Amino acid sequence: MTDLQTSLAIPVSTTPDIPGRTLESFVGPAFGLIVRSTGAGGNLKGTFKGFKQGEVEEFSASLEAARHVALERLVEHAVAQGGNAVIGLRFDSTDMGSSQGMAEILAYGTAVVIH
Repeated sequence: MTDLQTSLAIPVSTTPDIPGRTLESFVGPAFGLIVRSTGAGGNLKGTFKGFKQGEVEEFSASLEAARHVALERLVEHAVAQGGNAVIGLRFDSTDMGSSQGMAEILAYGTAVVIH
């Protein structure tokens, strides 16, 4: 189990089940959304680094943090609906304006009740 998984309030899986647990009922779709900006400093620094080949760490770190927030919000939404686990986890992202350095990160899955 990863550090992220152990920090979440409920089990979350990319698969259609939670190994070792029995699916009792489906609650419904759940999601967590964040629109994240790298900020003017990170955006400027990242833009200059983008001119050369390789990873742009300023953008990678910002998107990684955004994925964690989106996942935490997904868990909150699932619990608020009565779920105690999420199956079928997926992420989606959208560039919300490259000139502003903003990205939308969506974590979504199915909230379920397991025992």
